Amino acid sequence: MDWFTAPEYWWSRLVFQRALAGLYLVAFLTAARQFRALIGERGMLPVPRFVDRVRFRQAPSLFQLHYSDRFFAACCWTGCAVSATLIAGLDSRLPLWAGMSLWLIPWALYLSIVNVGQTWYAFGWESLLLEVGFLAVFLGNDDVAPPIVVLFLLRWILFRVEFGAGLIKMRGDACWRKLTCLDYHHETQPMPGPLSWFFHHLPRPLHRVEVAANHVTQLLVPVLLFTPQPVATAAASLMIVTQLWLVLSGNFAWLNWITVVLAVSALGLPADAPSVPGAPLWYEVVVLAVAALLLALSYQPVRNMLSRRQVMNRSFDPLHLVNTYGAFGSVSRQRYEVVIEGTDDAVPHEESDWREYEFKGKPGDPRRWPRQFAPYHLRLDWLMWFAALSPSYAGAWFGALVERLLENDRDTLRLLRRSPFPPDAPPRYIRARLFRYRYTSWRELRETGACWERTYVREYLPPTRLEGVARRG
Repeated sequence: MDWFTAPEYWWSRLVFQRALAGLYLVAFLTAARQFRALIGERGMLPVPRFVDRVRFRQAPSLFQLHYSDRFFAACCWTGCAVSATLIAGLDSRLPLWAGMSLWLIPWALYLSIVNVGQTWYAFGWESLLLEVGFLAVFLGNDDVAPPIVVLFLLRWILFRVEFGAGLIKMRGDACWRKLTCLDYHHETQPMPGPLSWFFHHLPRPLHRVEVAANHVTQLLVPVLLFTPQPVATAAASLMIVTQLWLVLSGNFAWLNWITVVLAVSALGLPADAPSVPGAPLWYEVVVLAVAALLLALSYQPVRNMLSRRQVMNRSFDPLHLVNTYGAFGSVSRQRYEVVIEGTDDAVPHEESDWREYEFKGKPGDPRRWPRQFAPYHLRLDWLMWFAALSPSYAGAWFGALVERLLENDRDTLRLLRRSPFPPDAPPRYIRARLFRYRYTSWRELRETGACWERTYVREYLPPTRLEGVARRG
């Protein structure tokens, strides 16, 4: 079928595949370095406990069949290795069926991780990586030109990511309609980046221009993805510029980067594509069957997107094949942070030597400037932001975190920037306090060198010690 392939997207596919493989590598590396403390056998939310109560059909995963920390680590590092081979282009040197099989490996491994990851993996970009990764299996290699059906399905994902996010904003917080949300967002976002302080201090009229431009990019431009070239390329290019602006303004794991990768697949790059034979019949049948399945599964996400009760970041099938997306339907006006402290005192009191634990990404010491971590995902830091919004968000894991800090658990401490206690001398008590944080002004920054000013609000967790648990060291 002459219409089946689009040779003019040869280079777009090449860039898309290599960049997507890079994001897979980041995702597997993140999992390998953090899983023991989060979902390992002695983690805060252990996988074995989860699979005991959740059936395979509800959460398909290799770890439903067998779990050990060693096996989980092997899957993570296998995912890293396969992702590295895809970055190097090994799939293009294999027969078509073998290249497709190679792309299937990281998808299946990461699906296994997400489906047992519980609240640590409940972010929209996890499902987005899986949905995009599944389509990448059918995008082909050097044996065939890119199939136009898969290219349009990738645009369909990009449309839902952007349009869904635009709708949730217009239906949600009134500040989006008043063009005032960015008066607060750069200060209250989950994990500010090194430039967020400067974004917050941009003139308010410019903030309104930013919000208006966001509405145009998310509600109007996505429709142009389905128009002929060069209009579709112009629309995708505008989305890329917008996403790179967001990359500069904060740390959103790989959400912005995978959106950029999706937009790349819509670029019609002017270049001479290599001459290849037509697509084999079996490949055409498989691609068209998968396309029909994904279009059928799109019913629930579309229904949700059009509903007045639209929800964000929801999967409607256990394989995460077609999902709904969205972010920041509401924007906090004030920033709160949970500060965790420990002491060696046998009887704790307010004058005790309380020493603060430092996290890698979330605000702590007011003088410590935020760093850039994205696309790497600091899962504990993100969940600590939710914990500050409401203790109910942390009910399942916060107690376990405190217990492991009282034990000086090595894997848990690796999630932090610094522990105030030596490895062989854990604290006797841990407490948590809630503070309000705000960005300092230009004058305050010059005078104090601090980018944050914080004010004590209330006790979050009273001084707590291990009961009936042998202290290590």
